[in-house]
Amino acid sequence: MSTRTRLTLLTATVAVAAMAMTGCVAGEGAAPEAPAAGSEWSDTTLTLDFATYNPLSLIIKDQGWLEAELGDDVTVEWVQSAGSNKANEALRAGAIDVGSTAGSAALLARSNGSPIQTIAVYTQPNWAAIAVPTGSDITEVADLAGRTVAATKGTDPYFFLLQALAEAGLSLNDISLQNLQHADGKTALETGAVDAWSGLDPLLSTSVYNGAATIIYDNVDFNSYGFLNATEEFLTSNPDLAQLVVNAYEKARAWALENPEETAAILAEVAGIDVAIAEATIARTVIDISNVPGDAQREVLAVIGPIFVESGDVPNQQLIDEALASLFNDTFATAADPAAIG
Repeated sequence: MSTRTRLTLLTATVAVAAMAMTGCVAGEGAAPEAPAAGSEWSDTTLTLDFATYNPLSLIIKDQGWLEAELGDDVTVEWVQSAGSNKANEALRAGAIDVGSTAGSAALLARSNGSPIQTIAVYTQPNWAAIAVPTGSDITEVADLAGRTVAATKGTDPYFFLLQALAEAGLSLNDISLQNLQHADGKTALETGAVDAWSGLDPLLSTSVYNGAATIIYDNVDFNSYGFLNATEEFLTSNPDLAQLVVNAYEKARAWALENPEETAAILAEVAGIDVAIAEATIARTVIDISNVPGDAQREVLAVIGPIFVESGDVPNQQLIDEALASLFNDTFATAADPAAIG
C-alpha cells in the first residue's frame, strides 16, 4: 500500500492543534507534514463530487487516480452535482467531503452559516450568460423588464443575472424570476415557458449550438471562479485526504492542458453532448491559472457580496465581510504536488 501523503488521525489532530496554538487562521498555516512510513489514512471513506461545470473533477474520476492511491483502505465515493446550490446542500448535509461550486455560491453559503472553506481554485470559467429563444424580440438586458427569466438560485448564473440587471438599471423586482435547476431552465427556454434564461455551460452552449437559443449578454467579469470547497470538520479530521484531493486536482490541471481533445471527449461523454459543444465549453474555460485562492478571487467576491444583501439572499454586509475573511484556506493549494500522485 502506498504511503504517499498519508497522515494518521493523531498526526492530523496534533497539526490542527498546533495551528490553533500559534494563532494560524485560514490561509496562514503550513501544509500537513509528510506522513511517516507505515501510517494509515485518516478515514476509510472519501466522498467528493463531480460536475460537468468542473472538467478537472471529470478527469480525476475518469483516470481513477484517487482510487489507485488509496487502494483497498479507503473507499472513494463520487456524487454528481447538478449545480453549485446542490454541491453546497450536499456539503452542509455532510453528504460529501469536498464539492465544487462557483466562487459566488461558496461565499453565499459561508455568509449564511455553512461551515465550508475554499481549498483550491479549479478554473476561471466564462460559464454563465443570458440567453433567449432564437428569434425573440429581446435583444438586450434592459428588454427583460416585465419578462419571465429562469435561473438557479445560489449559483453563478443567478448572480450573473443580478449583476446584469443592476448594470441595466433593473432589479429582481422588474422581472418574474423562475427558480429552476439548470437543466430545467434550458428546457423552459426551449419550450417557450420562459422568456429568457441565465444559463450555465455546457447546457448553455448546447442550446446555442442546436439553434434553440441566442446569447444576448455575455460578460466574463460577472463570472466568479470555480472553487473547490470542503467542510471544516473534514479539513480538521482528514487533512491527509484533503491534500490528496488537491494534489489530484493539480495533476488533472496539467493533464487537461496537455490533452484538450481528451478533456473535451470526457466532458462530452459525461454530459451527453456533442464533442464540438464540449470543445466550445472547454475553450470558454481558463484552466491554466493558480490554484491558490487569494486576492484575485477576493476582489471578484467583494463586488458580488453587496448584491447578496440587496437581493435579500444575505441579511447584512457584516455577514458577507466575515465570510470573505474566513472563506479561503490556502494551506493545501500552496502545498499541492501533482507529482505525489503516482
